[in-house]
Amino acid sequence: MSNSNPETHVIDYRAAEQLLAARDPRGAVKLLDSVIAAHPENTAARLLRARAFFLGAQLRPAELEFELVLEREPDNAYAHFALARTFERAGKPEQAKRHFRLAAALDPNPEYLKAARFETE
Repeated sequence: MSNSNPETHVIDYRAAEQLLAARDPRGAVKLLDSVIAAHPENTAARLLRARAFFLGAQLRPAELEFELVLEREPDNAYAHFALARTFERAGKPEQAKRHFRLAAALDPNPEYLKAARFETE
């Protein structure tokens, strides 16, 4: 097992990003678990783990992790958008709509506007 130090956690975080890009969300979650255990305040690691849960179809853990990120960063448009996608996938359309709209209000990204069903023109 690797040593638990800041350099190892950075390496694990970067490796988790690569695993997620390679479509291995479970592997990413395993690496991120140790990073978050050592640094529970690390919002970037939590956001990445939430994405990994979502891609691994672990919707309830994804929902909880995105919500934790939003408690810390309520103006994080991406986290609102991703939480909305999670709710949408879980069959919770009203909760999804609320977070799609919050994402679009925070960031006029065309993808967010379309998901929120706001007109872009």
